[in-house]
Amino acid sequence: MLRFLLNSKLIEISPQQADLTVLEYLREQQKLTGTKEGCASGDCGACTVVLAEPKQSNVQNHNDSAEQLHYRPVNSCITFMSALQGKQLITVEHLAANKNLHPVQQSMVDHHGSQCGFCTPGFIMSMFALYHGDNTVDRETVNHALSGNLCRCTGYRPIIDATLHACANRQPDQFDQQAAQVIEQLKNIKPQDNVQQNLLTPLDRNALREAIKTHPQASLFAGSTDLALQVTQQLRSHSTLISLSQVKELRQLEVQEKGLLLGAALPFSDIEQPLLTYFPALEELFTRFASYPIRNQATLGGNVANASPIGDMPPVLLALNATINLDDGINRRSIAAKDFFLDYRSTAMQAGEWIEAIYIPFTAKLSQLRAYKISKRMEDDISAVCAVFNLELNKGLVANISCGFGGVAATPVSIELNNILAGKPWSAASTFELAIALISESFSPIDDVRATKAYRQEMLVNLWRRFWLETNSQQHAISTRVVHVNQGQQGVSHA
Repeated sequence: MLRFLLNSKLIEISPQQADLTVLEYLREQQKLTGTKEGCASGDCGACTVVLAEPKQSNVQNHNDSAEQLHYRPVNSCITFMSALQGKQLITVEHLAANKNLHPVQQSMVDHHGSQCGFCTPGFIMSMFALYHGDNTVDRETVNHALSGNLCRCTGYRPIIDATLHACANRQPDQFDQQAAQVIEQLKNIKPQDNVQQNLLTPLDRNALREAIKTHPQASLFAGSTDLALQVTQQLRSHSTLISLSQVKELRQLEVQEKGLLLGAALPFSDIEQPLLTYFPALEELFTRFASYPIRNQATLGGNVANASPIGDMPPVLLALNATINLDDGINRRSIAAKDFFLDYRSTAMQAGEWIEAIYIPFTAKLSQLRAYKISKRMEDDISAVCAVFNLELNKGLVANISCGFGGVAATPVSIELNNILAGKPWSAASTFELAIALISESFSPIDDVRATKAYRQEMLVNLWRRFWLETNSQQHAISTRVVHVNQGQQGVSHA
C-alpha cells in the first residue's frame, strides 16, 4: 500500500500495475490533465510535477530541523508510483487559490512567457519549486532550475524574466501557510514493508533480501529514470518491481576520515553538495548530467549498476579509485571500480546482490583532477566521449596518475597510465608522447549515431593534450608563486 498526499488529500493505493508512472496515474486515474506527455523520456519537461517532503539531512550526526518542506521538480513520465511514498504530490492544478493565480503563474502571464501553452505547466512547476527554494536567485540559478524544460515558441527570455521577477518579489503563499499541517500529515504516514505485492517497497536489507528471494526475476530500481524508458519507449511491461528508494542502508551519506560514502539509492541532487565540496573539478560534469528534474530522481547506484559504457559517473569512479560496496542481505563485500565492469551491461555483481554504497577516497592535497565530457549538446545529452584524469605530482615528477573513460569501449574503462608515467617529469614532452602512444593503441571504439570511431580516437588524444597543457600551466603558475614568495622572504631576512 502506497500512502501519500495529493496536494492536501491523503491517498492510499495499491497500484495494479507495478510499472504505473505518476503521469499515467494523474491523467488516467485522477483526471488531472494539466500535466502533459511530450517525449515520455524525461527530455522535454512538459510532465514536470513537484514532490515535497520534510527537509532533513542524510549526513550522519546532522542536527538540522526537519520542520520545513523541500520541494523537488521531477519528470512524472519516467517516475514510478513508489516515489510518492510518504511525500506530497503537487501538480499545476493545485497552485491557484481563491480564484487567484499563484505568483509564478501570474508572473508568467505578465511577462508573456506562454504562447502555445503545451510546455507551460512544466515550466510553472519548476518555477514553483525554485520559488520555494532557499537559494539566492539570479539568472544562472534560474537557468539551472529550469533545465530540462523545452519551449519551441518563446525563445526562453520571457520565461526567465518571469521566474526572476516572481522569485525576487516572493510573498508567502498557501503552501507556506499549510506547511506545518502538511509536515504533520506526512509524519503520520508510517513507512511500510510491501514485500508481497507486485510493487515491492522494502525498508531494510533484510526485507530486500526476502523480496528478491520471493521474486528473483523482478527488476530492481531506485529512481526509475532508466528503467521507466523500457515502459514508455520500448512498450515493455513489468509485472513485478522492487523499489530500493526506501531501503535505509542504501540512503546513508557519510563524510569519513579518508573519503565519502554515498548510499546507492540517494538521488544525485542529495549527493551534489558533499561531492562537489571535496571534488570541485567535477562541477561541470555533474551539472551536465541530464537535467535538474532527472538528478532529483536518478541515483549514483543506478548509474553504476546499469553498466552503460556511456554513463557519466563510472569514468569518475575509475579515475578516483572508488570502491563499490555490495550486499546480499547476509554478506557484504567490496570491489574496486576497475574490477566491477566486466562486459557490455555486465558487472561483477552476483545473483541476489545489490549495490549498497559507493566509497570515493579523497584525492591527495596537491592532486589535479579534470573531467571532460564531449557530446552533441552542451546540456542534457549523452556522452560521445568522457575522459577523467587524476594526477598527483611530487617535485614535478609523476607520483601517481589514474584515469577513466566512457564511450570508447563496451564498458567504462581505465588504462594503466601510471605504469609508464610514474617518476617521469610531468612537463617533459616525452612524458606527453608516452601517454599518447598508450591511449592511441588501447581503444577501438565503434561508429554510432553519436560519433565515429575516428572522431572518438582523435578526441581521446585531444583530451589528453588538453589535460597535459592545463595541468602544466597550473603547475608553472604554482612554481612561479613559490619562487616569488621565497624571494620575498629572503628579502625580509636580508633586511
